[in-house]
Amino acid sequence: MIILDNHFHVDPFKGLFLEAVKQFHRAGGTHLMVVYKTAHDYGFQGLKAEDFMKAMDFHIELVERINRETLVKAFAVVGVHPAEFVHLAEKKGLEYAKNEVMKALEYAQKLCFDGKAVAIGEIGRPHFEVSEEIWNASIELMKYGMSLAKEADCAVQLHTESFDEAKFRELGEYVREVGIKPYKVIKHFSPPLVKVAQEVGVFPSIIASRKNIEEAIKQGNRFMMETDYIDDKRRPGAVLGPKTVPRRTKAFLQNGIFTEEDVYRIHVENPEKVYGVEMEE
Repeated sequence: MIILDNHFHVDPFKGLFLEAVKQFHRAGGTHLMVVYKTAHDYGFQGLKAEDFMKAMDFHIELVERINRETLVKAFAVVGVHPAEFVHLAEKKGLEYAKNEVMKALEYAQKLCFDGKAVAIGEIGRPHFEVSEEIWNASIELMKYGMSLAKEADCAVQLHTESFDEAKFRELGEYVREVGIKPYKVIKHFSPPLVKVAQEVGVFPSIIASRKNIEEAIKQGNRFMMETDYIDDKRRPGAVLGPKTVPRRTKAFLQNGIFTEEDVYRIHVENPEKVYGVEMEE
């Protein structure tokens, strides 16, 4: 059985790194979307485009190691986290920060063109209070990232503030404005609003708590599952632990909450459509 965790971080400095991936595999997991953390987490300052580019290269190396040294198939997702933009704007000024992040996102696009990454992300809007000009600039950068993904015909993973139906519809307007295929736009850390996301056309990646997934599957199987595991020994199991997605998937299948068709749709058909990858080899 193929089981994908759609949003998983690794950290070779503060976290378990390969051991976390092996825990995921022992629990029954087979595939990971490994999402870039921050330049700072990877030992770079994050004060210019080159820092982000070096951090993305480092991230690609981590993903290559997972593929070499474990039995899990890992795919790389690279971008500039919205919090990195906020930090840079506050330190060096808004225009400087915007220009550097745009250059870095162009590099993320190149990594997708080169087949080293399958999506640009996580990009988007900060989940905390910021000034109006930083908020508006974050939206500009999110749209720019989506336009780059459109050119590369790759997916984009979005990090945002907490979402509700109105915010999904607002996101739908940005998607139409940019012209990217809506199903290539993934709302990471999505609430279980499967029907709304389907109406808008974007793809929800839902935090795999029992309650969330029970609510999601009532509305259909057009979603992916994620832990947003942050791989930090100081916060073990945050946001959810590495074993969660395989364990929850198998338990829901055993208990009749998922059908075999649901599992196949969530873990194989949906990611193949969104990312344009082969899940079955």
